[in-house]
Amino acid sequence: MRMKGYVADLEEVTVNNSDYRRVLYTARNSQLVVMSIEPGDEIGEEVHELDQFIRIEAGKGEVTLDGVTHALEDDWAVVIPAGTKHNVVNTGDEPLKLYSVYAPPEHRDGVVHPTKADEVEEHFDGTTTE
Repeated sequence: MRMKGYVADLEEVTVNNSDYRRVLYTARNSQLVVMSIEPGDEIGEEVHELDQFIRIEAGKGEVTLDGVTHALEDDWAVVIPAGTKHNVVNTGDEPLKLYSVYAPPEHRDGVVHPTKADEVEEHFDGTTTE
């Protein structure tokens, strides 16, 4: 019998990810995404109409939430409520490795952007992983 859901050593998957963005799993009400942000790079200021949780697994950075900046490093987490203007910047000298949970999903299932330059504007289209 095939098991539903996503089960993995998420720290290992996150730290070993070299893609700027990779959607790992999309459920009806949430989505798991890993990211690797290069030194000096950033996500770019944005606002989502959904809740987002971020956990840093490697590297150093900053998150700005509605104009207030906080330092980030390994094992730090950020909760970004819907409607919050935010940005994540890699302030270190190695890739910033993080995973993010969006509720509900934000990106199209299965999306992979190898680099930030490969990023295209695409949003969840209702298709889930299973």
